[in-house]
Amino acid sequence: MGALKLEDIHYTYDDYKLWKGDWELFDGIAVSMCPVPMRKHQSLASFIITELNNQLNDCPKCEVLGEVDYKISDDTILRPDIVLTCDETNDTYLTKAPEIIVEIISKSTAKRDETHKFDMYEAEKVKYYIIVYPNDLIAKVYKLDGKKYDKQGDFGKEVYEFKNTTCGVSINFERIFRRFR
Repeated sequence: MGALKLEDIHYTYDDYKLWKGDWELFDGIAVSMCPVPMRKHQSLASFIITELNNQLNDCPKCEVLGEVDYKISDDTILRPDIVLTCDETNDTYLTKAPEIIVEIISKSTAKRDETHKFDMYEAEKVKYYIIVYPNDLIAKVYKLDGKKYDKQGDFGKEVYEFKNTTCGVSINFERIFRRFR
């Protein structure tokens, strides 16, 4: 019997749901999430959630959630910072692509959010992916154009309207970032 190699370990959702702490699962590989996000990260997430939630009063099909499991497959479970999801029927985790995903960058998650998650969200056809840079007070907005993300721009003081969503929401980035200027 040979030694167990890292590439021989392949976790699934059944393993994942038994773990203590905060984890994500990328193609069967366990990825530890960083410690509790800093206050600025938490504040920005709260402001974005509030901004989106305030626009959903007349749209009961959709909801905004923070830190919810998004089960892409049995061996890939991600936990985005914020999602706007519509017509989701599962109470335990998300089973279909959210319309909007927001990730707030930290030093320890930047590469993962900008590359691995970017590619996964694009492949899963998430309509909009927003990467927020708290230190720069900028949000990069990407819109799915067919099969690929098209960068809509870097937003710091502008309003962006998500026209290709069930509820037609927008984010006023000037209002989101105002407290930190």
